[in-house]
Amino acid sequence: MISQRKNQLSHWLIHAWFIVFSLFCIIPFLYIISISFSTESDLAKYGYQLIPKTFTTFAYEYMIGSPKALINGYLVSITVTVLGTILSLAVTSMLAYVLSRKDFRGSNSLSFYVFFTMLFSGGLVPWYILIKKYLHIDDSLFALILPYVIMPWHVLLMKGFLSDVPLALIESAKIDGAGEWRIFYKIILPIAKPALATLALFIAFVYWNDWYLALLYIDNQDLTPLQYMLYRIMNNIQYLSTSLQTGNISIDISKMPNETARMAIAVLAAGPILLVFPFFQKHFIKGLTVGAIKG
Repeated sequence: MISQRKNQLSHWLIHAWFIVFSLFCIIPFLYIISISFSTESDLAKYGYQLIPKTFTTFAYEYMIGSPKALINGYLVSITVTVLGTILSLAVTSMLAYVLSRKDFRGSNSLSFYVFFTMLFSGGLVPWYILIKKYLHIDDSLFALILPYVIMPWHVLLMKGFLSDVPLALIESAKIDGAGEWRIFYKIILPIAKPALATLALFIAFVYWNDWYLALLYIDNQDLTPLQYMLYRIMNNIQYLSTSLQTGNISIDISKMPNETARMAIAVLAAGPILLVFPFFQKHFIKGLTVGAIKG
């Protein structure tokens, strides 16, 4: 009876801890939403409030002043994220599968090479010369996709999962007459679905949140992704705020969002990912916990 009460108490404590932890994760996001619907004058007077003193959509109206550009930015980001995730997932899984094969003699050497590139990259200049001078893919979607096709951390993460696949399973498939491609697509990939879903989410985050490649390689306004477009808008707001403070320009500060625009940008940028994540949650959790229990 005493042990049962202790178990119940421990369960209640664990639940209470996770409830508190969840609140610490949710409340900052609620603050972001609240601030994005507040006015600059209220922020200056009352500070950050969980419930807006004066509800307004001015920051969003300012951000979507050019709806065509915003929609185009969403389309470019979605296209790059989908195509980049599929391509990166295919290449990463194939490379990780080769590295995970215990009967591959060059596995250790190749794994060290991948790990070394994670610690020491070639840098910006070689990438810039490669894309601009040799591949000539600047000012195209390929310039936004190619640099992130193979990321060492993702390769090693996938390799760690595939290393748990028994070699006997592969050998038995070979005895039945299956080739390497058939083994990979018919046996390995179905087993690795949780890891693939987890890795796909990580890769999608990288492509969706990137704005730096667009800054380097994109001049065509029709190919500007969402993150880079929002980045430029925020820079323009900061420039106007600085010029206003130094007296270089004279405008009504109440008609120019600053902090509220930052939060509106965060909501606009994170919104699609928040909508997609619930569909990956089941596989994502399973992918993180797979291999933790072996029997």
